Amino acid sequence: MDKNNLKDHKQIGQELELFFTDEIAPGAPFWLPKGMVIFKELEKYIRQLTEKAGYLETSTPIMVKSEIFKESGHWEKFGEHNMYNLELSDEADDSKSISYTLKPMNCPESTIIYRFRPRSYRELPLRLSEIGRLHRREKSGEVNGLLRVRQLTMDDAHIYATEDQIFDEVSKILDMMIMFYKSFGFEYEFRLATRPETRAGSDENWDKAELALEKVLKEKGIKAGDKKGDGAFYGPKIDVHIKDSQERDWQLATVQLDFHQPEAFKLEYVDEKGSKRRPVMIHRAIFGSFERFIAILTEHFQGAFPTWLAPLQVQIIPIADRHQKYAQIVLEQLKNSKLRVEIDNRQETMQAKIRDAQTQKIPYMIIVGDREEKENKIAVRTRSSRDLGAMPIEEFLEKIKLEVEHKRNTE
Repeated sequence: MDKNNLKDHKQIGQELELFFTDEIAPGAPFWLPKGMVIFKELEKYIRQLTEKAGYLETSTPIMVKSEIFKESGHWEKFGEHNMYNLELSDEADDSKSISYTLKPMNCPESTIIYRFRPRSYRELPLRLSEIGRLHRREKSGEVNGLLRVRQLTMDDAHIYATEDQIFDEVSKILDMMIMFYKSFGFEYEFRLATRPETRAGSDENWDKAELALEKVLKEKGIKAGDKKGDGAFYGPKIDVHIKDSQERDWQLATVQLDFHQPEAFKLEYVDEKGSKRRPVMIHRAIFGSFERFIAILTEHFQGAFPTWLAPLQVQIIPIADRHQKYAQIVLEQLKNSKLRVEIDNRQETMQAKIRDAQTQKIPYMIIVGDREEKENKIAVRTRSSRDLGAMPIEEFLEKIKLEVEHKRNTE
C-alpha cells in the first residue's frame, strides 16, 4: 500500500457514498444505502457469533430516568457534562420535574432486565446481548468523522455468572475475539488494564477480579501487555489492540469483570442450597463501536472491502446494447444466489465502465459480449485489474460463494 496516497475514512465515505456528517447533527453520522450494507453485514456477523455462543438478544430504552446512572456510579464518574440530560415536567405535578438521560452505555439497563424476575443458579451463565444506540456528549474539538462520535452503536453483551464460571466465560470471549479479528486479517494483542485511582467497589473485589483475569490469560498462554491504572471504574478489563494496514494501533474489543454493579443494583440468584447469592457481571464488546470499527476498516482497506462486506459485489458490463438481454440473464442468476449486483447500462465505453467500477472498489466486473453469450460464459476481472478469463456462471458463483462464506478478500 502506497502510504503517500492514503485517504482518510471521511473522504472515502463520501467518494464511495457510504456515510457523511453534517453540521445539522454534529457528531452523528448519516448512513447512505451503500454504507448501510456494510453496517448490516457486520450486524449479521456479530449476531451469528453471539447466537452460536448462546447469547440471548435484548433491547433497552434509549432514554431513561437519570437516577439509574446515579445508582450505577456512572453519574459521579462521567458527570452531567458527558451525558445528554433533559429536565421534563412531571405529568402528575407540573411544579415538579424529572431528570432523563439519553443512555451513554447499556450496562445499567441490562441489570434491569436481569432483575425482571427472580433468577436461579440453573440459568447462569445468562448471556444477554444488545446492539444499542448510545449518546455521549463529546467535546466538539474531539469529534472526528466516525472515529469519535456523539451518537454510536455498541455491540454489547453482559454475562451474569457465578464466580466459578468466570474462567470459562472470559476464556470463550477471548476465543471469539481472536476468531473475529483474524477474519479481517488484523494483527492483534491483548492488554490487561488494572484498577484506576478513582474507582468503585472494595479492594477485596478488585484483587479477586484482577487475579481472575490474570489466571485466564496465563492458562491460555496469552502474553498481555500492561495498562496499569486503565481499568473501568467498576472493574479490570482485557483490551484487544489491533494494527491496521498502516501500522497504526487501535484499541477495540474489551472484556470487563464487574463485582460493583451487581452490588449497586442488588442483583441476586438462588443457589443450589436455596440461598441468595450475588452474581458477577462480565461486560463484553467485540467491535468497540460500529462507527469506529467501520472507520478503521474503511482506512485499513482504503475502501476496497472484502467481497462479503462490499456494498456492490459485482458489476456486469455489457459490451454493446445487443448484449443487454444476456447481461440481464446473468444478473438474475447472480441475484438468485443473493449477490449484490448491478448492470452498468450507461452509454459509455467498456474501458470507461471498467475504470469507474475500479474507482468504486467493486470486487468483480463481469464482461459480456458476443463470445460470452455464444458460449454461455462470463469474462471476469477483479478490481485490481486481474483478468480471470472466461468461465461458466456456475464456476464463478462457486468461487464467490466460498469467498463470502469464509470471509476471504478478493485480492
